[in-house]
Formats: sequence, C-alpha cells, structure tokens
Amino acid sequence: MPDPKENRFLLILVLGSLTTIGPLSIDMYLPAFAGIARDMDTEISRVSLSLSSFFVGLAIGQLIYGPLLERFGRKRPMYIGLLIYAASSVACALTTSVEALILFRFFQALGACGGLVASRAIVRDLFETKEMAKVFSLLMMVIAVSPIIAPTLGGFVTTAFGWQYVFAILAGMSLLILTGGYLLLSGYDRINKEYSLRPRAIFRNYWSILTDGHFILYAMTGAFSSAGLYAYISGSPHLYLELFGISEQEYGIVFAIIAAGLVTATQLNNRVLKNRSSERIVHLALLGQCAAALLLLVDVLVGYSGLYVTTALIFSYLFCLGFIFPNASALSLDTMRHTAGSASALMGSVQMAVGALGSAVVGVLQGDSPLAMVGTMTFCGLFALGLLTMGSRRLALA
Repeated sequence: MPDPKENRFLLILVLGSLTTIGPLSIDMYLPAFAGIARDMDTEISRVSLSLSSFFVGLAIGQLIYGPLLERFGRKRPMYIGLLIYAASSVACALTTSVEALILFRFFQALGACGGLVASRAIVRDLFETKEMAKVFSLLMMVIAVSPIIAPTLGGFVTTAFGWQYVFAILAGMSLLILTGGYLLLSGYDRINKEYSLRPRAIFRNYWSILTDGHFILYAMTGAFSSAGLYAYISGSPHLYLELFGISEQEYGIVFAIIAAGLVTATQLNNRVLKNRSSERIVHLALLGQCAAALLLLVDVLVGYSGLYVTTALIFSYLFCLGFIFPNASALSLDTMRHTAGSASALMGSVQMAVGALGSAVVGVLQGDSPLAMVGTMTFCGLFALGLLTMGSRRLALA
C-alpha cells in the first residue's frame, strides 16, 4: 500500500481542502445575506438561520460518518459525502424560498461532514501526537486562508453575478476536491470489516470514547473556545453591515484581515511547539483569548469605540484560537489510536453542536448592539478556561 506521507505537501493540501469545505460554505456566502434577504423578501436574521441549520447538520452528520469510516474505510464515505454536498449546493443555488434554503443548507452540511471527519481520522492514522499538532496547525492554516479569500470572492461574485453563483462555485470546488482525494489516496485506506454497525455497538463505542477523561477534556475545551468563532461569524454581518454600515466588499476585507490572525497564529504554533508542550500552549492561549474577550465586552458595555478598536479586539480573540484549536484537537485524539474515525467524528460533532448553540444564541438575542455576539464570545472563552483548569487538576489526581 503506497504511503500518502511520501508526498507530504499534496497530502496536506488535499486534507486541508477536505477540512476547508465547512469554512468555505460558511464564509463565502456571508456577504450575500443582504442579497438573499432581498430576493426572498425576508429579513437578514431569517437568512442567518441557514447558517444555524448548517451547524446543526455538521453536528449530526459527523456522528453518522464516524462508524461508517471505521467499517468501510476513510475513502468511500468521504466520496459519497462530497457528492451529497455538490448536489445540495446546486439545490441551494436554485431555491427561491428561505425555508428551502435552510433545509438544503442542512443537507449540504451532511455532505461536508464526510471530508471533515475523514481528514482528521487520516491525520490520526498517519501521525504521532506532536506531529499531529503540527499537521493540524497546517490544516488550520489552509482553513484560515478561506476566510481571507472567501468573503472577498463571495462579495465580488454576489455583486457581479448574483448570490446563486456562490453555491455553484462551491459545488464545482467539491468535485475538484473529490478528484484530488481520489488520486492521492488511491492506495490508502483503513477498513475494519469486523466493526459492527448495530446501534447498540455504535452507542457502546461512542460511550467508551466519551468516558475517556483525556478525550472529553480537550474536545470540550476546543469546542467552547471555537464556539466564540461561530458566535462572531453569526453576528458579524449585523455588526459590520448594519451597525457600522460598511459595504459588502468592505465587510469582506475586514473579515479577511481578522482571519489573517488565524493564519499567523497557526504558523507561529509550529515554532512554539519546538519548546512548549501542547498542554501549556492551550492554557496560555486561553488566557489571552479571555483577556481579549473581556476587553471587548467592556468596550461594548461602555459604548464601543468604533470599527478599528472592535476589529482589533476580535482579531486578538481569533489569533489566540489559532493556538488553541490545533493543540486541543491533537490532545483529544492522542489516546484514540484504534477508534480514530469515531473519535474524530465525536470531537467534530461536539464542536459543531456547541458552535451551533453559540450561533443560535446570537441569532435569537441579536438586537441593536453587538452585545449578544460579544457576550457569547466572552462566555465561551471563560468557560473553556475554567473547564481546562479544573479538568487538568482532576486528570493529575486520577
């Protein structure tokens, strides 16, 4: 069996592309919210429910793919997911009602899950813990590039051709990624024909993963830290397009600048890993994230200072996440050598469930100020820090 690691660059590129399907599906259509709302004669807050349905689909879908990846290997479920994603993207482009868009976005997320879960499982299959953290950093760099390019591209496509073409582009990209995965991973797979797909066996396997203290600590820490990102994504169109009153193209530029913090942090993380453990990096980065969140909350409560200060604090918040996420992901999968597919699915499902909750809270409570978004971001950071602090002590005593 050919080893995919022999061409590390192409492997990271394909795995990163599989992972970035989710972020692209979120970021690229954000500048189109106003256009979709106009065409469907509804409110932007109603359109934002299609974002929440996408998060819910990601949370549910990953639990479905976990057992399939164990039983049938990494490739076939991934290919089927990408085909579902392409078909759902076309349906999103053709729909004329916001209710149908919300539904098709859910199925689009179910398709995206194949690539998301498979990419993480393949990383666990091929790399050891410290190397995993470095690979996850590289994957996150690819993910972080999408918010830099996607909103700007989405704003341009929406202005020039219409929001429908955003989904057409996503459909075409998924088929290109499928082709790349097929060519690079043609000789690789991890099939376990003895793995049972009976509901009781699946539940027992997931329960054994959930009761692993090491896994649940870092999976939940990463989930709540990342939920602040989803709260920002959900609330940012309202903050920038309505409260600050900038244009759709300017919003794409601001979004890209903030996302650059993630790119920078992921690159620095690989350097820091040479001298610091993943556990130490997660703790210090969480302290920084909480500090940025609290300053942002104070800024909003006393009457926010304006576009530049708000953007700088959000940038700092996401910069810290660039250190937290890859290390927390690697640590959560560290003890899951023989159940990498299911553990990857469960980790992703937990992250998306918490992210969907954060996104929904912002959508429901969103008013004339960014307090709902900022309050959710602050809560998520503080909760993640408290969880890590108490959980680490319990693991040390166990």
